[in-house]
Amino acid sequence: MNTFLGFVTVLVLFVLLAGPALVGLLHERRIDRQLRAAQRQKSSSRSTVPSTATWYAEGRRSKKLVSS
Repeated sequence: MNTFLGFVTVLVLFVLLAGPALVGLLHERRIDRQLRAAQRQKSSSRSTVPSTATWYAEGRRSKKLVSS
């Protein structure tokens, strides 16, 4: 019985000490996956759809050429 209590005590202490680190590691891995997915989405959409600033600048350039 004494050995079992010692084992349970060590196990509980390990969970208390390692638990927050493991939760933080899982949290950071999830954030890394989200950042990689956003980067892939950004790079794939950049080539097909121009941004609003690009569209506006192109419109301004064409109006200057027509009015000159």
